[in-house]
Amino acid sequence: MRLLSGRAERWTSVPFLSAARGGGTEAVRLDVELLRVDSLPAGCSAVLVAGDLQGIAPSPVSGQAGLLGVALADYLHVWADEGLLPPPTELGVLLTGDLYSAPDADVRGASGDVFDVWLAFAAAGCPMVFGVAGNHDEVDASRVAGLGADIALLDGERRKFGGLTVAGVGGVIGDPGRAMRRTGKEFLAAVERATNPAPDVLLLHEGPTGNAADQRGNPAIRALLERRPPGLTLCGHVHWERATASLGTGALVNTDARAVILVA
Repeated sequence: MRLLSGRAERWTSVPFLSAARGGGTEAVRLDVELLRVDSLPAGCSAVLVAGDLQGIAPSPVSGQAGLLGVALADYLHVWADEGLLPPPTELGVLLTGDLYSAPDADVRGASGDVFDVWLAFAAAGCPMVFGVAGNHDEVDASRVAGLGADIALLDGERRKFGGLTVAGVGGVIGDPGRAMRRTGKEFLAAVERATNPAPDVLLLHEGPTGNAADQRGNPAIRALLERRPPGLTLCGHVHWERATASLGTGALVNTDARAVILVA
């Protein structure tokens, strides 16, 4: 699965509440963009990619406020009913972590349980839900695996679905005494193992630098991936204004505080 164009098309947006810098809560919008790829996994008419969904939003179905990722899963039904997307049963999902928000969206960098987001996409009927955990996520891989055969939280593992190979490494580089952090050496070793041989898609929370100065990331991760580039590397953790960059013979897509729909 490779990008046909590096220019994302803005498609729609989802309103939500987010913790504001300096305290309090602000109303913002999650951009939903389209990117075109050369192929999709068998069984999927499109693939939704999202990460850093750190906010609270009302469900368009129930009206109940909850994690933004749960609301996003409910929007899949609305968009399908409006004929804008295929039904959720034909929509794969790839998650790049940091799916939690404080209940009142008033604490930046809050950490907590994100199982409900995984459950929402599984309940929607999405045939493939693969992802990694961010440094603010609390989620258990075995509990996620109980949601279905093709639902998996990855951390050094590889999974296949419909001819697509997806690898993933969660967390960030940092003090290993803190949750979802490991040393740079350990993190890079995990990425190297996960990408040998190169997968079609690599999921990371902390990712490599892009091509432009404002596409921030970790240069050591980029140097490693350039030796054996996946077709598509998806990551978040820091926000890029332009979502895409090249990476060797492959491409990078930044998913921080955005959702991207991959269409053939």
